Amino acid sequence: MIDFTGIGADLTTRADAPALGAPLRSVRLEPFGQTPDGLPVDAVVLTNAQGMQVRFIGYGGAIVSIHVPDRQGALADVVLGFDSVGAYMADDRYIGTIIGRYANRIRNGQFVLDGERYDVSRNEGANHLHGGHGGFHHRWWSVERFERAAAVGATLRYRSPDGEGGFPGTVSVRVVYTLTDDGLLIVDYSATTDRATPITLTQHSYFNLAGHDAGTVLDHELTIAATRFTPVDAVLLPTGELRPVVGTPFDFTSARTIGSRLDLMDMQLRRARGYDHNFELADAATRAEVQGASFAARLRHPRSGRTLELYTTAPGLQLYTANVIREEPRGKGGHRYGVHAGVALEPQHFPDSPNQPQFPSAILRPGDEYRSRSVYRFSVSDSRS
Repeated sequence: MIDFTGIGADLTTRADAPALGAPLRSVRLEPFGQTPDGLPVDAVVLTNAQGMQVRFIGYGGAIVSIHVPDRQGALADVVLGFDSVGAYMADDRYIGTIIGRYANRIRNGQFVLDGERYDVSRNEGANHLHGGHGGFHHRWWSVERFERAAAVGATLRYRSPDGEGGFPGTVSVRVVYTLTDDGLLIVDYSATTDRATPITLTQHSYFNLAGHDAGTVLDHELTIAATRFTPVDAVLLPTGELRPVVGTPFDFTSARTIGSRLDLMDMQLRRARGYDHNFELADAATRAEVQGASFAARLRHPRSGRTLELYTTAPGLQLYTANVIREEPRGKGGHRYGVHAGVALEPQHFPDSPNQPQFPSAILRPGDEYRSRSVYRFSVSDSRS
């Protein structure tokens, strides 16, 4: 068994990086244009005491921007996004949004639960993906801001009615974004239901640590705390196998650049046109911990030194390298996002788990509470190697 407990201990966190103007912790609103029918929209801007800034909107809970410094202190926006809420409404790439009721795919858009068959929204051929048509990424969330000692944030809420998207049960969902003064973006998910239902939530930001408009992420180094992954068939649904990563292009147990093995004649890579696969995260006891979540992945851009570590309580991590991505609507500043322009690291339950009893269960029942936490730690490394 590989021991991941030490990963992350050698990073240098820069608390002295130049800020966006005066480094004053705050949570505030700023105008973000209008909806297509003329209603004004505000963005919530979270700024920590070091000047790191996270901006999001209530539509889809979409994270619009994250500004972090490089090793020289130069700030860059490291997530893909848009300049208008209309673009988020038109987007089908889930850029920056909260995903639910079920993140990832469900085969044939159907499952059997407690002896009853359910048919859910099919939006990827015959299959269900990321909540289907009208998933949580296309819903307005209520937003309540807060400021605490050494942290700012906001609580987002959405009530998903019984039958929405074909899923059973009325589900009350809460997502909390917290930005701490030491550079942690903490995302807490919770949900309750009045009927048994599958649920797995995630955040679908696409990261490019060189800057959202800097090109591809193929030069980014990636480490994943996983020794097995779930192979997929021709329509990107898991076969049910848990395959060891050793000897495959899916071995990220030590740092590899994302693009280093994309040209290999590997059937799994060819089917997805890159990485679009779930990794079974290693035993939590073998992984370093931050704020109650265990190490899942590290993404590093060697030239700038910007580094992102992801910690989570989820059992799986979906790696998606933006293999199929349209250039419209255009991104921030009119930029066209092309193939591999960002990488999504999506903590979640396994794909198609309602139809795969050997996978960890994603069924939430009345009286229980769904809870999941993901922690994104931003820092800079001094070394270019």
